Amino acid sequence: MLVVTSHELQGFTVRRYIGVVTGEAILGANIFRDLFAGIRDIVGGRSAAYEEELRKARDIALAEMSQQAEELGANAVVAVDLDYESIQMGQGGGMLMVSASGTAEEIDRQPR
Repeated sequence: MLVVTSHELQGFTVRRYIGVVTGEAILGANIFRDLFAGIRDIVGGRSAAYEEELRKARDIALAEMSQQAEELGANAVVAVDLDYESIQMGQGGGMLMVSASGTAEEIDRQPR
């Protein structure tokens, strides 16, 4: 499965446009990790724990989107857009959400 953020795959011929496909991932953020991330933000530096959670969520969202495209007969997803959100759940708890969307296409596998 080819997955790209560009609006077309240069050198490939589109056989058919299938439609919009999406994938979402929502992961809980641990309260202790939140606390240490906040301290790190105050003193400077990067929060490796949050970065790892964001990577996991992104990978899950892209995998779900690709699976949906494959189930529809696509072999490529173009114009992929990733959105990141933080959802607050009260009392310091929260969730990280990543959504991926794009256009599923069936393309000729051999470039023109």
